[in-house]
Amino acid sequence: METQNQLLLEGKTVVISGANAGIGKETAREIAKMGATVVLACRNLDKANKAAQDIKDSAGSIKVKIVQIDLSDLASVKKASQEILEKYPLIEVLINNAGGIWSTFQKSAQGFELTFAVNHLGPFYLTNLLIDRVISSGPARIINVSSIAHRGARKNWSLNLVDGSGRFSSSQAYAMSKLANIHFTRALVKRLSSKNITDITVNSLHPGPVRSGFGMDGDLKGLIGIGNKLIRPFEISAAAGARTSIYLASSDEVEGKTGGYYAHKKLSPVSSRASNETESEKLWKLSEDLIRESGFELNEF
Repeated sequence: METQNQLLLEGKTVVISGANAGIGKETAREIAKMGATVVLACRNLDKANKAAQDIKDSAGSIKVKIVQIDLSDLASVKKASQEILEKYPLIEVLINNAGGIWSTFQKSAQGFELTFAVNHLGPFYLTNLLIDRVISSGPARIINVSSIAHRGARKNWSLNLVDGSGRFSSSQAYAMSKLANIHFTRALVKRLSSKNITDITVNSLHPGPVRSGFGMDGDLKGLIGIGNKLIRPFEISAAAGARTSIYLASSDEVEGKTGGYYAHKKLSPVSSRASNETESEKLWKLSEDLIRESGFELNEF
């Protein structure tokens, strides 16, 4: 893995969700090699423990920790954030990496469509609960793993989307959740800027068509209408898919740069819809309302 122009992460704390497999695990592995304390925020403790041991062995680091979190359950997100805040006085990097796609409509613990809950609402809430610690740790970075699949989003932000009423499309649910990652990134940048907080950067990224158990970066084949046999030759390894996450977490080339969407370690254009500030604000408000209506408190931000 390239280390040229990387910001020294020695002694810093990096929290990565979904780090027990795929690009999350490979991101954690490379960042551990840089000397950071890496916190694997994962749902399955058995898989997380195995991943942590593998990372320790390959990275030669003992600073690999685990926090259990189920992003589909806001109560679990709250509990995990409390544990993180108790254990780690500084959080210099937060990588919202975890994600999923489900072929049938399923509900989260609070009754929301599962893709929306895991890929957007859970990370939104986790970031909200950790944001004060991230700010006090500045300079710091927040990284949201999105996808080129956001270009396939066709639906409007509404309760129909989050409660699954109407016809369910797994590819649309995924595309909308990845669009949400970009909107969240842009809206958070706006709020940091309004508070004159200049040493916290927030960026999103497309990792590429990663070959993993997750499956083609969220069923891209269904979104762009190409059969799996045609796409398979273009799939990349999890290690290759992790490169942009690692770059945004560690490179001095992006120091101070915020609000961007990256692919192959370069700024990349987003869809016109992803650039719509009104839509970003609508999603932010919807997200806050859903969390509060579920009985959970948010930091005022």
